[in-house]
Amino acid sequence: MRTSAVSPVVTGAIPMNLENAVRAKTAPPLPQTAAVAPVIPGVVDSPAHVRRAEAGEQWISRLLRAGSLCSGGLFLASVALEFLPQSETVHVAIDVLRKGAASALLVTPVVRLVVAGTSLGLRGEWKYALYAAGVLGLLAVAVGAGLHA
Repeated sequence: MRTSAVSPVVTGAIPMNLENAVRAKTAPPLPQTAAVAPVIPGVVDSPAHVRRAEAGEQWISRLLRAGSLCSGGLFLASVALEFLPQSETVHVAIDVLRKGAASALLVTPVVRLVVAGTSLGLRGEWKYALYAAGVLGLLAVAVGAGLHA
C-alpha cells in the first residue's frame, strides 16, 4: 500500500498531495523595490516617468509641510509675544506675525497648485496642467476683483 505525502497541517490551510503529477503553481513574489504607479492612458510608464512623478509628489509634500510649519511658527511667535509687557511696538509685532501666519497659510495651497501644474506639464499631462493653470487664472481674477471692491 502506498502512502501519500501531505503537507504539514496548518490551521485554515488546505492540505495538498505533493506526490500528485499536477502541482500548484504560484506566481513569483514581486521584488520589494518595485514602484507601483497609477496607470495613466497615453503615458508611457518608463522608469524616468515614474521618477519624475515621485519627485513631483515629494516637492508637493515638502512644500505643504514647510508652509504649515512656517505658519505655525509665526503664530506661536505671536503668542509668545503676548507675555511681553504691553506696548505699541509689541502690539504691532503681534499683528504683523499673525497676518504673516494667515498669509502663509493661504498662499501655501496656491504655491502647491503651481508646483503640481508644473510637475504635470513636465510629465506630459497637458490636460491636467491646463486645469491647474485655469484654476490659478480664476484665483487671480477673483483676487483682482476683490481688490477693487
